[in-house]
Amino acid sequence: MAVTLTEKAARQVQKHLAARGAGVGLRVAVKTSGCSGLAYALEFVDQPAPEDRAFESHGVTLLVDPKSLAYLEGTELDYVREGLNEGFKFNNPNVKNQCGCGESFNV
Repeated sequence: MAVTLTEKAARQVQKHLAARGAGVGLRVAVKTSGCSGLAYALEFVDQPAPEDRAFESHGVTLLVDPKSLAYLEGTELDYVREGLNEGFKFNNPNVKNQCGCGESFNV
């Protein structure tokens, strides 16, 4: 399995990479945080780490470290607009529970 982007999410990443003027892709990771234990982290990457696993999706390179991959396997990252809010949304099949605010999750 892989970590993927929808076309809308890929367009947003490409737009941000172009605005930065640099970068090889987007790092998708999990960190310990929140009331449910884990939270997602996104950052643009100028140089991949040797241990990163790379996935190509709609022309965008996604980089995932081995520890995070265990929690993100099969995840699709989308870009959504809901009312006045817009942002990336994680469709992660591994999530068992998440906190009420949606900021953290556990598997």
